Amino acid sequence: MKNEKSLENEISGYIATLLRQNFGKGPTSVYVTLTRPYLAIHFRGFIAPMERILLNKHEEQRILETRDLLMNDLASDITLQLYKLTGLNIDSIYADWNLGKETGMIFAVLNEKHDEALDYWPKDVKEKEFYKAIDTASQKSEKVPEKTGIYWLSERTILVVREQILVPIEKELIANGYTEELKLAKRPLEKRIIGEVNIPSSEVRLINETFVDWNFDEDIGFFLFVLKPK
Repeated sequence: MKNEKSLENEISGYIATLLRQNFGKGPTSVYVTLTRPYLAIHFRGFIAPMERILLNKHEEQRILETRDLLMNDLASDITLQLYKLTGLNIDSIYADWNLGKETGMIFAVLNEKHDEALDYWPKDVKEKEFYKAIDTASQKSEKVPEKTGIYWLSERTILVVREQILVPIEKELIANGYTEELKLAKRPLEKRIIGEVNIPSSEVRLINETFVDWNFDEDIGFFLFVLKPK
């Protein structure tokens, strides 16, 4: 049986090739974090030549729409190929992008139980205050989640899972088929508000990037924070 580091290396190579084949250019680097049942794939130096032209013309929305459509089409293939390659049984896949920094995040939830590693919490971080800050930010953008979970996938990657966060107007938009429009509208709003959150810690822990996506069917929202090196 392959160890986690070997799996991470195989996933990194596969994702780099996948992005190159489907976007015309691969990332300069790919960082994989596997802390079951979650898989986070963070990549840098990722923007295609045509996208750069659109970016220079301030057409970010068109780039995001195209990437979302392509990732929706690729999700089933990624699920199948990663299972063949690594044996990982993926339940759902999400993605988000930081066009300004030319980075991205592909995030997957596996059909597995929580690993004991998810129970880890840095001693310098004030847990209750961090939860309160996340819930306060959620309330500003929609409402306080019925349940919030914060998981340290690694020293520099934090996952926030929020359940039951959609307000009635959002549910109505989803029911009427405006899922993509809602996602594109919510992303900048939630990123801006969550950007006000600081990690309450006795040490310096700064959030460098924030990625966000949702499972609208199950009313779940995900944040992934990538921290600056300490």
